[in-house]
Amino acid sequence: MNRILAAATAAALVTTPLMAENRIDLQRPDAPELAAPGDHVIGVRTMTFTDAGRPDVVNATAEGEVPTHDREITVEVWYPAAEGTTPGGTYDNVFLRDGVTQVSLTGQAARDAAPAEGSFPLILISHGYPGNRFLMSHLGENLATKGYVVVSADHPDSTYDDQNKFTSTLVNRPLDQAFIIESMAGLDDEIGAITDVESTGVIGYSMGGYGALIFGGGGLGQEAVTREGPEAFVPPQDLLDRNATGSAELSELVDPRVKAIVAIGPWGRNRDFFDAESLKGLEKPLLLVAGSQDDVSRYDAIRQIFEETTGTDRILLTFEGANHNAAAPMPAPAESYAVSEKLGYAPFDHYADAVWDTTRMNNVLQHFATAFMDQHLKGEAEKAAYFDLVENAEDGVWSVDESGQPKEDNTYWKGFGDRTAKALRLEKRSAE
Repeated sequence: MNRILAAATAAALVTTPLMAENRIDLQRPDAPELAAPGDHVIGVRTMTFTDAGRPDVVNATAEGEVPTHDREITVEVWYPAAEGTTPGGTYDNVFLRDGVTQVSLTGQAARDAAPAEGSFPLILISHGYPGNRFLMSHLGENLATKGYVVVSADHPDSTYDDQNKFTSTLVNRPLDQAFIIESMAGLDDEIGAITDVESTGVIGYSMGGYGALIFGGGGLGQEAVTREGPEAFVPPQDLLDRNATGSAELSELVDPRVKAIVAIGPWGRNRDFFDAESLKGLEKPLLLVAGSQDDVSRYDAIRQIFEETTGTDRILLTFEGANHNAAAPMPAPAESYAVSEKLGYAPFDHYADAVWDTTRMNNVLQHFATAFMDQHLKGEAEKAAYFDLVENAEDGVWSVDESGQPKEDNTYWKGFGDRTAKALRLEKRSAE
């Protein structure tokens, strides 16, 4: 009985919110090589950008003039900080999935620290529906330590505490992404001075991946903007047409400063918002990340994106057995273990996976995102070797000499320790 009581007490301590630290910077001992934080101590700032006169999709009606509104977007910006900055800080009053419960997160970034000297490529992080700017904060911090300015957005009508019509997200997500990059380019402060917007990458999860594909040139198919019925998700007055393949607005949206796109569990092909013809228009280097059991964006549909983006070189990284939460979300905050009165269930499953450890997936994503962005944004061609792998990781042969150097017959995944690349698959296709 005492043993049972002790176990119950230990479990309670782990999940008690008052004792929760909710770290977002966790590194497992078996993390792959490039997951490790870089050499930079980092800072973080909260900013707000306002896009005046954006069409108001939520309040648009079938007839009459389309209303406009000032679309206010709050962002978190991580960046290399000045030498001597003391690392560490918290993110307070962060909403959980229920849009009511607020928690604190702990990470490496120092709030409002002075920036380092130099110039650093820009990376935009775009969350799902719903989500918020902290959902992938583990990745934002990690990339900033490696010499990037990383901006992560709260997309209006699409966050936990302001979730609204889905049609707003369909129209606005790529527009938000373009506007945020332009806003970062327009900064005339000390953060603007260190941000190299000419070399920009976009990382989108779920609906963020949907937006990134459009923003990269893979516009919507005609069926997406013309279908009818309650499940069509078509806003009034052809507002979605601007994101369609062949539209003048889409041509203007595609930004030559964007050099690489990472789409994690991207939504859209599962509902035929994209088709083979429209996806040909994406010409940015593409890294797709997915769980083989994704039942939201659907893994088979993500594989279609992989096969149909024939206008670019692309990579598909698969977590075997994982669902839609593969790699992107931060570790579930301790408070998410409790049943939410609003939701009627614990929001834990919004962050976690039934098969994979979240920190493990985060570390794998940090590794491959680093290699991909270093290659395409910093011009580090040698990082391509981290994708020159046998397709199924478990087919790799671990063979090293006494000093730990790979032998000629070693085919194990570069950057992974022995027995650590289990249940992963990486496939590549070249532009046609």
